[in-house]
Amino acid sequence: MEKFLSLTAVAVPLPMINVDTDIIIPARALKTTARDGLGTLAFHALRFDGEGNAREVCVFNQARYRGAGILIAGANFGCGSSREHAAWALRDMGVRCVIAPSFADIFASNCVKNGLLCVTLPQATVDALARLAAEGNTAGGLFTVDLERQCITTPDGGVVPFAVDAAKRGKLMAGLDDIGATLARAGEIEAFEQRRGRAEPWRASARLDVV
Repeated sequence: MEKFLSLTAVAVPLPMINVDTDIIIPARALKTTARDGLGTLAFHALRFDGEGNAREVCVFNQARYRGAGILIAGANFGCGSSREHAAWALRDMGVRCVIAPSFADIFASNCVKNGLLCVTLPQATVDALARLAAEGNTAGGLFTVDLERQCITTPDGGVVPFAVDAAKRGKLMAGLDDIGATLARAGEIEAFEQRRGRAEPWRASARLDVV
């Protein structure tokens, strides 16, 4: 998994509340287990009409936001079903950080497993950041999200601090998903098993008869 240390990118504002995982990635995309290519379907119902024509008013179709690495969203982002494809789709479309007043718990957990940073900030602060992203006329409209310092530098030079759970922050900065975090402690696990084997040797020879 790619490490997340610092990200400087364009931010796209999407001030919609209760954006669920079906909006992020439609259910028809769940047939695949491949993580690549899902970005083309991300926010499909917002980006295209029923005939497949791009909606010009949708921020994701506006040239200045294409390739944006930061998404500034509304409250309860990622609610709905627990599909991990939502995090895959965001990553595949280039988003590495989502800023919102609140997130659905399972969605936020899936994001960490896929190298995506979720930053929770007060509604008023998120609104201010969204306005700056919409203006996009200062310093190229670029935001910098620094996970090590836990702060966001805005296009106008402002600095907004944020807090992230220490365990999640450590995984993101080290580039470790759950499996990687476990394997990183393989030596400790092996040492524990050896100690337990010496202290409780009957465990090694215990058998469970299944009828």
